[in-house]
Amino acid sequence: MNSEPNQGGYTLPEYPFIAPPELADGRVRRYPVVIVGAGLCGLTAACDFAARGLPVVVLDDDNTVGVRGASSRGIVYAQKTLEIMDRLGLYERIKAKGVQWHIGKTLAGNDVVYEFDAATKNESVQPPFINLQQFYLEWFLVDRIEELQAQGIQTDLRWKHKVAAFEQHTDFARITVETPAGNYTLEADWVLDCSGVNSLIRETLKLDTHPARGIDRWCISDVRFKAPLPIERWTWIEAPFNENRAVWQHLMADDVWRLDFQMDPACDLDYVSRRDVAEERVRRQVGPDVEFEIVWVGPYSYRSQLLDEFKVGRTFFLGDSAHVMSPFGARGGNSAIQDADNLVWKLALVLQGQAPETLLDSYHDERRPAAEFNIMTTKRTSRFLSPETRMEKLLRDAAIHLARRYPFARAIINTGRLSTAFSYKASPLTSDGGNNVQNVAITLPDGTPGVLSDLRRGATAFVGLWIGASRASTAEVIRFANASSPLLRMLQVNAVKKSAQLGLSRIAIEEGQLARLFSAQDGDFILIRPDGHLAAHIAGASVAKARAALRKALGN
Repeated sequence: MNSEPNQGGYTLPEYPFIAPPELADGRVRRYPVVIVGAGLCGLTAACDFAARGLPVVVLDDDNTVGVRGASSRGIVYAQKTLEIMDRLGLYERIKAKGVQWHIGKTLAGNDVVYEFDAATKNESVQPPFINLQQFYLEWFLVDRIEELQAQGIQTDLRWKHKVAAFEQHTDFARITVETPAGNYTLEADWVLDCSGVNSLIRETLKLDTHPARGIDRWCISDVRFKAPLPIERWTWIEAPFNENRAVWQHLMADDVWRLDFQMDPACDLDYVSRRDVAEERVRRQVGPDVEFEIVWVGPYSYRSQLLDEFKVGRTFFLGDSAHVMSPFGARGGNSAIQDADNLVWKLALVLQGQAPETLLDSYHDERRPAAEFNIMTTKRTSRFLSPETRMEKLLRDAAIHLARRYPFARAIINTGRLSTAFSYKASPLTSDGGNNVQNVAITLPDGTPGVLSDLRRGATAFVGLWIGASRASTAEVIRFANASSPLLRMLQVNAVKKSAQLGLSRIAIEEGQLARLFSAQDGDFILIRPDGHLAAHIAGASVAKARAALRKALGN
């Protein structure tokens, strides 16, 4: 694929409108799952269903990726998101196209007041962050879905199919769809609303989003420089070249830099986003001798909103349909993708008859607290960057002053706490755990090198790891493994010295890495969910305790 930015913006793919069977015969068909919206979370969900062998229908009112005429939009993809994309089979494309980074610097004026290296705590084979324009990731997801279609998985991507009306009933939903060839109606057992901030479904159901608009105004400039800059995340709290307001600087694909300039809250957005005005602003930043070209310019403001319930009847709300937050810390797109990652395996198990419908309630139980945390975190960043009271301004100035002189104060500086995987420790599904398990390198049962996510590809299954020798008898363990298959894939980890054979397939994890991941001892049982989160860690486990942890993780 190739989408070089040009002087007028970005060149995006266009997908054909195909008339659905409903328009040919007028029948109202019932589908198990209908996804509304082909953005980040909608396409991730569709790709995840396809990877699990389950067909879905996707409705989108446009026929391209990204937003027509818009900029790079979301650009920073965190490690958990990259691990999800590895499981779905498109990480290598992201890695090849995007820009990896791990060093971040925060500046006040010309002084670096905080610096971090995210690679120091990394165990995963995926890096801490990759920068990539959002439309590329959506494009790769479409490509991957089409590859799976060629393998016989019938994901029905319907472009130029706009939801015009929605009705929800006790055991199904009815959707009226508007197309260039006329309107039709379909029904769905379950609906995933991934249609974004202006969701018609949410408005039809009269759900309160509790909106709050931020006072900040920003202007994005996507810029290509003739000479390279350091591949680091630089953020200025007070940039002398931007009237002492904040500036973000990130490298993306195609050698394009994303520069976000904080504007006066009372500014004229049309004026500040004029190309000539943007060029003057960039020139003040880089000086008179640096050559550059503007790829795209555009203003943005933001708001926060949060639904009370993420599951209403037969409908799930994901991404901006459920929650909206300011962009600080790259939490919007990452959280939308992780919404899909959380929901799809649960719905897949219910559709396959392997779990009760009560499991689906845990989507709200787990992802709404994640959204609350993200909104709280981004609001704190917003207040740090744009103090709303005299006292807030004094506290910020004091933090910057102290950070210039004393290392202890540098952690106070807040230009956006970067996205990390939310822990489901308080979830009703969790026995002991909740954290995301990093995608470490392992030796697979056949002796070849692999990664932990290789154990979770394809069929929807939990992974059970007996560490070393089990205190349960070999016969008990084998009976449990056989009775739980294919819902549970049981393996023995042979990093512990002198571990006895249990009659299970064995994997190897480097001993120090095993200790850092789980703090596991000989005889422990580790239960990893299909989304890579830790469901249980049972010390000196018995088969009875392992079986109970699995039942709990299934919503029983």
